[in-house]
Amino acid sequence: MQRLFHIKDEIRVLAIDDSPLISDQIMIVGAFFRGGCWLDGVMSSYVTKDGMDSTNIISEMVISSKHWRQIRVIMLDGITYAGFNPVDINHLWKITNIPIVVVMRSFPNFRKIEDALIHLPEPKKRMDIILRAGSITKVETKDKLNPVYIQCAGIEAQHAARIVNLTATRSNIPEPLRVAHLIATGIVLGESRGKA
Repeated sequence: MQRLFHIKDEIRVLAIDDSPLISDQIMIVGAFFRGGCWLDGVMSSYVTKDGMDSTNIISEMVISSKHWRQIRVIMLDGITYAGFNPVDINHLWKITNIPIVVVMRSFPNFRKIEDALIHLPEPKKRMDIILRAGSITKVETKDKLNPVYIQCAGIEAQHAARIVNLTATRSNIPEPLRVAHLIATGIVLGESRGKA
């Protein structure tokens, strides 16, 4: 059952992004934000490159955090981490009891994803997890020419879109995700680069 949402300007958001794929264990970083302006905490863990452990690792990172009870939304940069390590967003929502919002820069090409998964173990299971994430909603933020796309679990798309807009304070990407990306790449590469 989706929770009723009262969206405050300083809604507590945990945004998670992964670092570059330079080893078998890939760092993920969570940036804990109040709205789109204040970074209140950082957490990290590791997931397996092209593995199947993202959902469990992320849920453990969230539940073991001192911020767990304050988090109102978990934002993910896409549905897969560390290459093609898929996050089951419905399962993650059920484990953490926190709504999930997946943010993507472009509409996914499922055919290309399916073709890439053929080269990995359990391609059907991976694709099923990706497809179970549900419908994709287009969201316009600051940059009307570059919308983002979202998928949700435990929250209605209209509420998720409001949160994305509220937190996209510097670009079309929510600031918590942008900062998680900067931290993850900066730690692993010595300097941040690329786009969230």
